[in-house]
Amino acid sequence: MYADDFLYKKLDERKKEGSFRQLKLPEGKIDFCSNDYLGIVHDNKLTESNPRLNDIVGQGQLLPDLRSGAGATGSTGSRLLAGNYQLIEQTEKQIASFHQSDTALIFNSGYDANIGSIAAIAQRGDTILYDALCHASIRDGIRLSFAESFSFAHNDMEALAKRLQHTRDSKGNIIVVTETVFSMDGDLCPLNELVALCEKYSAHLVVDEAHATGVIGERGEGLVQHLGLQNKVFARMHSFGKACGCHGAVILGSATLRDYLINFSRSFVYSTSLPPHAVAMISEAYKLFPTMQAERKQLQGLIQQFQSANISYEKLSSQTAIQVVIIPGNENVKTLAEKLQENNLDVRPILYPTVPKGKERLRIVLHAFNTNDEVGILTEMLK
Repeated sequence: MYADDFLYKKLDERKKEGSFRQLKLPEGKIDFCSNDYLGIVHDNKLTESNPRLNDIVGQGQLLPDLRSGAGATGSTGSRLLAGNYQLIEQTEKQIASFHQSDTALIFNSGYDANIGSIAAIAQRGDTILYDALCHASIRDGIRLSFAESFSFAHNDMEALAKRLQHTRDSKGNIIVVTETVFSMDGDLCPLNELVALCEKYSAHLVVDEAHATGVIGERGEGLVQHLGLQNKVFARMHSFGKACGCHGAVILGSATLRDYLINFSRSFVYSTSLPPHAVAMISEAYKLFPTMQAERKQLQGLIQQFQSANISYEKLSSQTAIQVVIIPGNENVKTLAEKLQENNLDVRPILYPTVPKGKERLRIVLHAFNTNDEVGILTEMLK
């Protein structure tokens, strides 16, 4: 038997505070939980739009025009060894062109992209200033770097300005990190003000667009491009595992940044690259989601419906697919989530310590495939 007794203490602590996590299988309920914002996965849109992808996904075979030395089911190594191939470089150029960036570099996940880029870019003597609600992957990248770091109050530009003033005489680089759509509150960052402050204090701005990809902008290009700020942001991360309906992520930036990450980003250097069937899906998603204006319009209609509904709990203001209802206390929010689940609504509770104590919540995700009636049932149950 394995000697795993030393693990019990922390697990018991989680159970006592009501925050013990367990995996659940999908049960066919109405989806108010997943990040499939446009319904690309729900409606099987990638293989519908290009049936040839079934040859890759279903049979593990490469299409003739994708042959590149790697097999469909595996890439056989890291990008710097045997795992680089023509399709992945073509897809990076396709994505860079769409996002109006000099270059793009594909990572295996958004987590890999954030920890790998931030830990590599920020060096000893540098200072990182990050929004207090930044994702765990950003925080982990900061922890892995040798830079000094400070958080600033969420979306508080006055607090950021004070931090920038305090560090303006620093000999190292100043790196500001934020997200465009925050995953737990569903709100947007004040990007124009952020860019102006970074320009004023010569800071490098790094932006995570994971929850904006496919959703924000006329073609789902993200908030940075939607506001025409793509030439004023040092690095952008776009994730493919949400609205794009596939897997992986990309860092956008200059050719120098791409070369730097290829040389110094450990999550890139030491990871087996994505296999061609995964990259083919990414390429197809970037042909598909820019055309899905009807789905984005439907999603906006549902957002307005939810925001205008009267419910009995505190509701955060959000114009994105992520809607938040605050239910303080782990047991309280779990009880309400269970009631919704019993009524065929897949809504999940977000517990402390994922969010601060007293800010436990229902994280309700709206999708283009949800109906007005379904949202109506949900809001009625929250009265």
